[in-house]
Amino acid sequence: MTDLPPSQAPADGVAALDRAIAILDAFTIADRSLGLAEIAARTGLYKSTILRLATSLMRGQLLERLEDGRYRIGPATFRLGALYQRSLVAMDILLPIMRDLSERSWESVAFYVRSGDVRTCLYRVESKHPIRYTIREGDVLPLLVGSGGRVLAAFSGEQGEPYETIRKTYSYISIGDRDPQTAGISAPVFGPGRTLLGVLTLAGPNTRVDAAFLTRMKRPLLEAAARATRAFGEDASMLDAASLDTPPEPTTDPGFGEHQIRVSGTQQANVAELRAGGRSSDG
Repeated sequence: MTDLPPSQAPADGVAALDRAIAILDAFTIADRSLGLAEIAARTGLYKSTILRLATSLMRGQLLERLEDGRYRIGPATFRLGALYQRSLVAMDILLPIMRDLSERSWESVAFYVRSGDVRTCLYRVESKHPIRYTIREGDVLPLLVGSGGRVLAAFSGEQGEPYETIRKTYSYISIGDRDPQTAGISAPVFGPGRTLLGVLTLAGPNTRVDAAFLTRMKRPLLEAAARATRAFGEDASMLDAASLDTPPEPTTDPGFGEHQIRVSGTQQANVAELRAGGRSSDG
């Protein structure tokens, strides 16, 4: 028996990690637990190697050792599986809604989730404008600044203002809060049991995205958040009610109305920056 026969050795990567994955892959749906000899037989690894790697896997709760010395899959694998499942569903639900909102507003739209004391951009759809709010999927931002972070904090129980008001209005406008050159508006998305899943954020440079524009986009944003919430299986009546408390969006296409006119003025003053694909990033 060898740890990794030449025919099975990976061309690149980390050998120890490949062996640890092989241990986890040894388990099947039919297995409640496996003994050391069974894992060795299924993986082709030395027992000493399995014992060494099992220690790390148990530390990460990917593997558990029972009182009789046998092993079973640990609770962290359940969490990772649930995250993977939710990610697939979330992508299918959120991206079409985000694209619609971006088309409607001509601005960038992102979906943030809370990760402890920070927030992470899970998905994003960029504006068609050369100068735009740009955030990459996977980027980590502060929690208590920017409209997205403040809405996440509000519906995670943060006390005081502006969080009390956010919980009543289901949205928050931020101008220069995280970045002095950007502005945005955010609204929460809920799942079953009114679990906070994340926030939708519409944002852009404040030379174009001002308070008046964000106020006009409040209803479309809340409608998008309600649509996503319903798709995740939760009642969205509170978001519907909040959207009805806001003025309707103008019928003029923002790509050809006042919003576009202001962009044209900026473009004329910043031709060089536009040609370079200038970018801005609050929300």
